[in-house]
Amino acid sequence: MSPDVALEPTREQALALDAADPLAAYPARFERAEGVVAYFDGNSLGRPVAGVAEEMAGFVRQEWGTRLIRSWDESWMTWPEDLGDLVGRAALGAAPGQTVVADSTTVLLYKVLRALVDHQAAVDPARTQIVVDTDNFPTDRYVAEGVAAERGMELVWIDTAADPTTGVTPQQVRDVVGPATAVVLLSHVSYRSAWIADTEEITRIVHDAGALVLWDTCHSAGSVPVEADRWDWDAAVGCDYKYLNGGPGAPAHAYLAARLHGIPTLRQPIQGWMGRQDPFLMEPGYVPEAGVRSLVSGTPPIVGMVPVRRGVEMLEEAGIEAVRAKSLLLTDYAWAVVESWPADLGVQSATPREHDRRGGHLTLTHPDFRAVNARLWERGVIPDFRSPDGLRIGLSPLSTTFAEVWDGLALVREELAGDAG
Repeated sequence: MSPDVALEPTREQALALDAADPLAAYPARFERAEGVVAYFDGNSLGRPVAGVAEEMAGFVRQEWGTRLIRSWDESWMTWPEDLGDLVGRAALGAAPGQTVVADSTTVLLYKVLRALVDHQAAVDPARTQIVVDTDNFPTDRYVAEGVAAERGMELVWIDTAADPTTGVTPQQVRDVVGPATAVVLLSHVSYRSAWIADTEEITRIVHDAGALVLWDTCHSAGSVPVEADRWDWDAAVGCDYKYLNGGPGAPAHAYLAARLHGIPTLRQPIQGWMGRQDPFLMEPGYVPEAGVRSLVSGTPPIVGMVPVRRGVEMLEEAGIEAVRAKSLLLTDYAWAVVESWPADLGVQSATPREHDRRGGHLTLTHPDFRAVNARLWERGVIPDFRSPDGLRIGLSPLSTTFAEVWDGLALVREELAGDAG
């Protein structure tokens, strides 16, 4: 726990922490929601950046409404790579030319996983296994199941569901990878427990086995520092509507290491015209564009990229290290508040205490949290519930204040005390 967080937290302390916060100016730069006491779901959907509505209106009137189709030649055509470089620089620790913004998380995850799997099978037909963990986010598991069925491959499961307070460890990966492993698909930060995987060590283990690794960055991009290049990642896919504040259904990002570009056997399966060399020649046959642009398929979701850019620009301005420092202090403070509650309330934590293992949210457990969550929403406190008994407290550092944490948790305690009574 930070020495700045007292063992007996108070609202006055929360106000003092806000006054000392180096990022104190940022919460006011988001749209505020009337009637919301505390927004604890930034790890599912970030708040909109203030001014995005006006920028969207300006986009409709100018770039779209006035420049019309000319905007494709003037700027839109390169937005997937331009915005991808911004995401890579601000959130992924990626040098230019390795990140693209396009499609949904699920579609990009499918395209990248299929490309990696097909490449591995072409190079070594004995590599017939995809490794995934049992408590990974459902989309990751479902996509892996679908790709395995399409390509006649075997799924190898790492059992993490038995202890939902943790996540995948290097030893668990070491125990399952080998000559038959093609690709390992894991989350950098667990969606349920906020466990941070040791990606550098796990990536090394996977590479030593001759396999490739695909990291899900949905709960890490914009929340914890990522060093994709330095950690020797092969690929990553993540959403832009959580800590990057891109809005519901925002286009996602995909990272593909430069050393994997241009390999003939590594080709994503949805061969759309916008990922082809010289797409406007309309020639027969598909020849993928060089570099990360090859991950693009159809017409890029330009309108959806407008709010993503605003959110990522704000992250870059604040700096991911400052964001991480506040994230840890926010979660330390929330933890201290919960620990100050009477033990007979029965609240437990399903999140690692250690800073180097904890992402940007806390998961609290209690058998009544499903009903409590519904009542909290009615009272303007918005966490989210994860079956069977988890209440996730997602504290987005740029938009969340310490006073908000205090006020929201006070109502969580009140609802639980009412149940106990």
